[in-house]
Amino acid sequence: MKIISWNTNGLRATAKQGHLVPLFAYNNADIVCLQETKCEPDQLDDATRNLKGYHSYFSYSKLRKGYSGVAIYSKVEPLKVEYGMGIKKFDDEGRTIVAYYKDFVLINCYFPNAGVSPERLVYKLEFYDAFLKFINKLKKSGNNVIFTGDVNTAHNAIDLARPKANENNTGFLRVERDWLDKVVENDFVDIFRTFYPGMKDIYTYWDMKTGARARNVGWRIDYFFTNKSFMKKIKSFKTLTDYPGSDHCPIMIDISI
Repeated sequence: MKIISWNTNGLRATAKQGHLVPLFAYNNADIVCLQETKCEPDQLDDATRNLKGYHSYFSYSKLRKGYSGVAIYSKVEPLKVEYGMGIKKFDDEGRTIVAYYKDFVLINCYFPNAGVSPERLVYKLEFYDAFLKFINKLKKSGNNVIFTGDVNTAHNAIDLARPKANENNTGFLRVERDWLDKVVENDFVDIFRTFYPGMKDIYTYWDMKTGARARNVGWRIDYFFTNKSFMKKIKSFKTLTDYPGSDHCPIMIDISI
């Protein structure tokens, strides 16, 4: 089973530019998780909303249009789907979809960006804490958990091109990185780093305004995590670095089910 995750930076634009369908076709994806879709389902054309061969699920911001949002496209119909974590102030931003499958629970999440204001950093850290409690609860209930998405934080110095220059910038603040340490301490593993512990210069986000992608001055802020005991089912991880259509690139795992 192949699962792809991608921050599209606007699903309507991605589809209009012809970058959505090839992602599925080239990689024979079973499940595709999209973040920062920036739209409600009724704003999509029918072919995008109901992609042939897939069940589709959308969560969107209840607070303002064109903001946040996540989607899951799945060949296999989930046993059930939930929208959010059950906490209104987080769920109203349309950041989380939880899909229950026979062998695992898949969480697609677009984590908050704290770059706008100090208040948003507080919100981001509160979201982080609530999310860790949520996945721990699922794990303690006997579920295997996979979570994916744009976490909006690079974990360690190896995960961004210019760590020293960004020590005081959101996305690489010590307090943000400490949360990823907690995730690992709670027996979740970063699937990419498990396969490639020392690999450098692999990123998933580049600033488009500065042409950073051509120079590979990037950040690895998009992840797949799973509980340590389920890691043995993960066959491979790929970073689709050259795939166009966003300031992020897709990432993909292959699971043996």
